[in-house]
Amino acid sequence: MSAVRNVLFVMCDQLRRDFVSCYGGSTVATPSIDRIAAAGVRFDNAFVQSGVCGPSRMSYYTGRYVASHGATWNLVPLSAAEWTLGDHLRSAGRSAALCGKTHVLPDNEALARFGIEIESERGALLRQGGFVVVDRYDGHTPPGPESGYADWLRARGYDSADPWNDFVIAVEDGGRVASGWSLRNVHLPSRVKEEHSETAYMTDLALDWIRARGEAAWVLHLSYVKPHWPYVAPSPFHRRYRGKPIGEILRGPQDGTADEHPVVRAYRGHDECLTFARDDVVRHVRPAYMGLVAQVDYHIGRLLDALVAQGRMDDTLIVFTSDHGEFLGDRGLGEKELFYDEVVRVPFVIYDPDPRADATRGSADARFVEGIDVVPTVLDALGLPAARHRIEGHSLLRLTRGEAGIAWRDAAFCELDYGFRRARRTLGRGLRDCRAYMLRTAQWKYVHWQGFRPQLFDLAADPRERFDLGADPRLAAERRALHEGLFDWLASRKRRTTVDDARVEDRTDMHRRHGVHIGIW
Repeated sequence: MSAVRNVLFVMCDQLRRDFVSCYGGSTVATPSIDRIAAAGVRFDNAFVQSGVCGPSRMSYYTGRYVASHGATWNLVPLSAAEWTLGDHLRSAGRSAALCGKTHVLPDNEALARFGIEIESERGALLRQGGFVVVDRYDGHTPPGPESGYADWLRARGYDSADPWNDFVIAVEDGGRVASGWSLRNVHLPSRVKEEHSETAYMTDLALDWIRARGEAAWVLHLSYVKPHWPYVAPSPFHRRYRGKPIGEILRGPQDGTADEHPVVRAYRGHDECLTFARDDVVRHVRPAYMGLVAQVDYHIGRLLDALVAQGRMDDTLIVFTSDHGEFLGDRGLGEKELFYDEVVRVPFVIYDPDPRADATRGSADARFVEGIDVVPTVLDALGLPAARHRIEGHSLLRLTRGEAGIAWRDAAFCELDYGFRRARRTLGRGLRDCRAYMLRTAQWKYVHWQGFRPQLFDLAADPRERFDLGADPRLAAERRALHEGLFDWLASRKRRTTVDDARVEDRTDMHRRHGVHIGIW
């Protein structure tokens, strides 16, 4: 029997791995995240399945690659046929609660086709990706009716029809109110008090919800919208790293040149890349991002303290990760999406309270971990069966509990559909001609770009991915082998999901049992 009764699945939005101090070299101190790592396992090679919020999260929630679940970008709904963590738990009489962001878009076409009322109990679960919502707040826009944040702010004196734009991401400079959407203003504090900020609000809700459970078992997804833009931090976090070292601004010899990959070069025409190509912008914005990271870490510390006080550290599995990273001016780029490690390699820490995990506490594991591993890990921890005909990830408890001699994956995979982006028009691509796939091994990172040459990085010689060898004739054999490996992976996706493996086994070569005799002389 597992010691795990409860699960706390914490996700940050757009948090870079190298801004978490337990990974070394961070310019930000994150003692609370480090505290989880010291009591659990820090995974050094964790990768998301997409460098875009929506598809990455759908892989986390379904345990399936983007090629399998089909929600390839933020504006693509998750199919109503897909099972999420909440669905798997509900089939076993459990549920998954949500405080924060999911980026789930409902499959309204399917709901209408099958006559499911969107406001019904079943419709609400499908609309929310299988989560029972405590408060859903996706950030980046004013909170809608799914969140109580706006009314909560008004009740605390922020008198406005739109308190998010007027206070949460607004700043004051000498009595002048300005918008935090403008990066030139991010050195100023938010007009909202720290205890009323987005991060504090969602932490408070999570703490209240956990306390209300008492001794009942629970699963909670706490999903922070920070440190994602707008990069506006409340006082005192807005000034914590102002004037402090921000880390190297990474540049490569091929950046912006004719030798650069054409899709990467097309991305340089996006607004965020034009802006973050300026070093003065990077030096101005990074301290605000760093302050937001520090604020999230502070509130994670509040969560840990509460779990200790309630005795819940003895029976609660904690998973901490991010949906992707971002460039922050590295390579002269802004935002995310592309397949560099700044974006697709994320912090991933697990605290497993089971005594069988005692031998791995405080350790680092270099094996490849993917976002799709969260669902099978949670199910395994709770002693629930994993639907192997659907789920493509693997339980990480085999690693946290130090199982010997297990076979493990030797590569990680990631995908991108940039059909919604300006780069598609810059390149003159068709709407369905904008797919890319990454295969990442210990030595190589290979990216197949539909209609263009591949990218290739020799990570043993060039761990910072500064030299793209995708056109180097000396490496044709390596590219061919990696391409074949990528095809094998794509051909192995679990698309037969309407019957489980046991049923396939039972019905194999069974026609004679039913009096059907084919091809008999």
